[in-house]
Amino acid sequence: MKYYCLGIKGTGMSTLAQILHDLGNEVIGYDDAKEHKFTEIGLEERNIPIYYDGNHILDPETIVTYSAALSEDHPELLRVKMLGLKIDKYCEVMGDVINMFKSIGVSGTHGKTTTASLIRQILESAGGCNYFIGAGDGYASMANDYFVVESDEFNRHFTAYHPAYSIITNIEAEHLECYKDIDDIRNAFEIFANQTGKLVVANGDNPEVKKIDYTTKVLFYGFGLHNDAVIKNLKLLEEGSRFDLYIKDELYGSFEVPLYGKHMVSNVCAAIMICRELGIEKDIIHEALLNFKNAKRRFAIEKVKNTIIVDDYAHHPTEIKATLEAVRQRFPNKRLVVIFRPNTYSRTKDFKNEFIEALNTADKAFVTDIKCDRENPKDYYGISSKTIINGLTDGDSISVDTIDKLQEEKDSVICVMSCAYVEDLLKAIRNYFNSLPEEE
Repeated sequence: MKYYCLGIKGTGMSTLAQILHDLGNEVIGYDDAKEHKFTEIGLEERNIPIYYDGNHILDPETIVTYSAALSEDHPELLRVKMLGLKIDKYCEVMGDVINMFKSIGVSGTHGKTTTASLIRQILESAGGCNYFIGAGDGYASMANDYFVVESDEFNRHFTAYHPAYSIITNIEAEHLECYKDIDDIRNAFEIFANQTGKLVVANGDNPEVKKIDYTTKVLFYGFGLHNDAVIKNLKLLEEGSRFDLYIKDELYGSFEVPLYGKHMVSNVCAAIMICRELGIEKDIIHEALLNFKNAKRRFAIEKVKNTIIVDDYAHHPTEIKATLEAVRQRFPNKRLVVIFRPNTYSRTKDFKNEFIEALNTADKAFVTDIKCDRENPKDYYGISSKTIINGLTDGDSISVDTIDKLQEEKDSVICVMSCAYVEDLLKAIRNYFNSLPEEE
């Protein structure tokens, strides 16, 4: 079959395009953004063409799927409609693909990518799996039984999935442009959970997760003693995290992982529970965790002279706060500076106070202009990055052109956070610190 993926550089669409290609389909894509993004790497490896205008010919048998970031009046979407091509929703195409395998759906407001990546690495160590990771990482082969799929709640995408196993890492207010309130969000997760065929593994420390009326078998995990799987004896160290895991009051094993923060240990527990349920041997799980490599833009660390740069996908206040706590764990003696690029006007409006509180946990906070492709700023009068900056204890604006505001931070940890494009910022930071003269 032939597929045309609109918005192909988006994290989800890029991953879907790679998987469709791996399963033997002919895939091409379109995107407005001409700048290179990390999500292109897998597309380039597969030689998937990307077009930036509507001048190319499309086969009439082509199936079109498009990113939610594209508006309904986008010129290329209007063109394929005019051509009479078949158009399927992104989540429907994804649902059809994963239903071909024994799927493991990883859901939650936060932690989906890392948890899915953990399961992927464990299953690959045990023999192989297919995976859809929302960081532009996808692969599929008919030779594999299991399919690990990051299951996104945005626009209720995950309600199109019927996994054999599922995980709910947490439920919190998010995507309020799509949902009425927290009850509406939780109800969507309940639909997803109860479309699971065999088992739900759920974070029993999260109040909203516990409120779900489960009709599928569920096992709860977390730090609370009321859970089926309990994390004990946690040690958060500069080199990573160590803990013991008790299942039904019996010690299952002691584990260590090169990840930072309690939230990451919670994600590791969810991955262990699923892989244990699949019959993966404990020694394989233990070894895979020791050597874990996270997905792109998840706590990615590099050093430029004396400056530490951390690139992270965090874009919700809870994620920002947790990531900054993890940076403190990894670099306890360093000054912590955060650069945050807000990615929607709606989230900035809905979580203004929470963003301020989270960013104030750093020693210094910079905020760029809002980067948003799917919202019209005219619909959000008075909302800008200043909405956050004006409430910060020590905050300022920043851009590629004003990166020299970091002149006093050459010995600091600089954490760049956003789900939007940040490579321009990272490049400017690298170039700036590399240009500074060496101290004698």
